[in-house]
Amino acid sequence: MPWLRRRPAGDSPLHHRDFALYVAATVADGLALEMSFVAIGWQVYAIHSDPLDLGIVGLAMFLTLFVMQPVGERIYAQSVTPYLDGKVSVKEAGLAGATILEGFLLTHTRSADLALFTEIAGVKPPDKPEELPLRIVVPAFLLSELKTAFQMGFVVFLPFILIDLVVSAVLLAMGMFMLPPTMISTPLKVLLFVLVDGWNLVVRSLVASATP
Repeated sequence: MPWLRRRPAGDSPLHHRDFALYVAATVADGLALEMSFVAIGWQVYAIHSDPLDLGIVGLAMFLTLFVMQPVGERIYAQSVTPYLDGKVSVKEAGLAGATILEGFLLTHTRSADLALFTEIAGVKPPDKPEELPLRIVVPAFLLSELKTAFQMGFVVFLPFILIDLVVSAVLLAMGMFMLPPTMISTPLKVLLFVLVDGWNLVVRSLVASATP
């Protein structure tokens, strides 16, 4: 089937320009990265890269819409609607929407990351984080999301690494040197992930971490 053919390197939905713009001010980057860690952990990502890649991106986008819906509704009610009704100007509507979005981003941004980009930008640290411009808040938010995703990915990797070590030790003890450990460990990883309802736990943790 044409859509199942392997794409050239770099031609992934995760690298698409529009998707990159979409994740810049949402939680999509952290969601997609964490679910990619899960898939890599039980080595299905490398075997069926295209379908799983599309599934991960699709799930990350819909989870992002789920998490960002309250923020979008507030922006629409307090920014878009007054502008459409002619009560505020374009500038006032933009400032109102940016303030709401910035409040959400600051809720999920580490102070150390804000301090880093404030220093890089050469901006004097304000008295309140709300006074920082979006050009500082957005990259700091993205860095915080990446840090959180890597931390969660490390926790997810641990049981999979233990399975690999146990399987390799058992095979060596039995003298089965020619049998690739992945032939035994991969089904065990998938079985473990299914038994503990892994996707339920991952999605629950991701949504909880992205919800104020």
